[in-house]
Amino acid sequence: MDQRERALEVFRKYNETESLLRHALAVEAVMRHFAEKYGEDPDYWGTVGILHDVDYEKYPEQHCAKGKEILAKEGYDDAFIHAVVSHGYGLVTDVQPGRRMEKVLYAADELTGLISAAALMRPSKSVSDLEVSSLKKKWKDKKFAAGVDREVIKNGCEMLGMTLEDVMQETILAMRKASGAIGL
Repeated sequence: MDQRERALEVFRKYNETESLLRHALAVEAVMRHFAEKYGEDPDYWGTVGILHDVDYEKYPEQHCAKGKEILAKEGYDDAFIHAVVSHGYGLVTDVQPGRRMEKVLYAADELTGLISAAALMRPSKSVSDLEVSSLKKKWKDKKFAAGVDREVIKNGCEMLGMTLEDVMQETILAMRKASGAIGL
């Protein structure tokens, strides 16, 4: 079993909802995309993306803390666990994203939610025709996808040294690659 299959097995062991799986696959696609962009290991980065919310369905009040326990029990190493836990920085944990991979995950987690919501509002219900300009309009409307923490996304962009528009563009492109798997 390769690491992706193993990650999906672990994810499904702790999560049953289809929407959370689609989110994990969207984040995986973004992580793989950025790994390729930076010349890093897309399988490793993608696995971090799949498992970043491994504890969310069963333990939402202990998000990231339970993830750390689960991933250790499942045999993931400290560096992997740190990457996963750091996506909750400032929200549910004080583990700060340090490596580039962690910064991408920090920004991408919330941004995939905004992009998914924006895509579903389109007549096509797809990311295939979503452009940054349309996403920026949705971004400015604080009532749209109100649960998406825009400050986290902005902070993630700053950590990466990228503009919001560039991170949006790369994330949309990444999600297009996985549009079938994520239902968009």
